[in-house]
Amino acid sequence: MIEFSVQMTNRPGQLATLARELGTAGVNIETLAAITSGPEGFIKLVVDDDISARRVLAAAGVSFEERRIVSAILHDQPGALADMAEALAATGVNIEAMYLLHSSAEGLHFAVAVDDPDQASERLAPSEA
Repeated sequence: MIEFSVQMTNRPGQLATLARELGTAGVNIETLAAITSGPEGFIKLVVDDDISARRVLAAAGVSFEERRIVSAILHDQPGALADMAEALAATGVNIEAMYLLHSSAEGLHFAVAVDDPDQASERLAPSEA
């Protein structure tokens, strides 16, 4: 999975325009977080089609960065997040962001942005990856 970090002007319609352009290109947004700071808006999103999203963002002329993220499925129970975070921390992997993709009978499915995706993928147990 790829996380796109998009910087846009903080004004009405910016998110709507971006979402419409992605939708028109057939790109589905799987998860999104948005925050503003004064005149700037910051959007972090995970989509189902990285190649098309990259093309849409470039064509829109917006500033963006991307990074690979890992997937984790946690049991929906107290302490599950702490267990995962401790397992990553034990190998020096820093969690930089997390997004809840969905929940199901299987558990809570997260996208996890870390500073070392390869190490994180190795460290997460099969029940968490």
